[in-house]
Amino acid sequence: MLLPLLFAFFAGFALILGFWPVGIDNRPKLQLDLKEDPLSGLAPLPGAASKKKGPAAFVLLITSKIAIFNRPLTVMPLGRRMYKDLGMAKADITVEEFFLIKELLMVGFVFLAVKFNDNGDFFAFWVIMALALGYMLPELWLKARIRKIKDNILRYLPDTVDLLGLCVNAGLDFMMALKYVVEKSAVTVITDELRNMMQEINVGKPRRDALRDLARKYELSDLSTFSRTLIQADRMGTSVIEALNILSEDMREARFRRGEAMALKAPLKMLVPLLFFIFPVVAILVAGPVFLDFFQNNPLKNLGH
Repeated sequence: MLLPLLFAFFAGFALILGFWPVGIDNRPKLQLDLKEDPLSGLAPLPGAASKKKGPAAFVLLITSKIAIFNRPLTVMPLGRRMYKDLGMAKADITVEEFFLIKELLMVGFVFLAVKFNDNGDFFAFWVIMALALGYMLPELWLKARIRKIKDNILRYLPDTVDLLGLCVNAGLDFMMALKYVVEKSAVTVITDELRNMMQEINVGKPRRDALRDLARKYELSDLSTFSRTLIQADRMGTSVIEALNILSEDMREARFRRGEAMALKAPLKMLVPLLFFIFPVVAILVAGPVFLDFFQNNPLKNLGH
């Protein structure tokens, strides 16, 4: 009985959204599939010019059309939070498509819960668990992806600041040093973000606003310190070279402290597999032959006679 009611709810919800005044987003977007960006002179990222064709493109087109019905959900606080998280995770899907994935997983897990729960025991519990699992799986994937990207930024940011400092020490101004680092360095998350920031500056966005938006996007202390230092150097007219040198030393010390913290946590993390997997095996190898010999040649048998 619950399954027909659930499908009726989704049908009514989709019908209401169908009459909602929505439209397809036709805003112009930056195209990075050029041989070279005419504004910044930067080459596109690898794979930026690739476009999907064939059945996969048709499925994506149909999915995007269906996902339009989730457009009203994007104006809610949850939708705005999803928009920010998808931007941090660099996921190539829209907020509407992300909500559609949640809905499809919820319906799929509910179908499996109904199919494999033939006897009807704890039916409502399994349906609720299926709905929660379908809703939380995309969230867990998104948070894991964001965590990985933030770790990548914290890992490569000190080296990038070092390269910027070396280029500025060699006589380049900040923008030329930024262009050189982005072009010559290996493609990482931080170089990709610096590339985007440079493109925003070249189309007319103030440098302070671009640096401030970069810090707000990821909410990392090291990245906020990097942006704040460059903004203060630009505002106060101080030397960018000294600011970058001090910033590089501070970031390396912070990375060293994070490494020490991870090293101190390692024994605690190793304790669980040590207790449950290694110690039992060692006990079996050491005490096993003793117990076998004791049970086969039990000396206590002779004491009773």
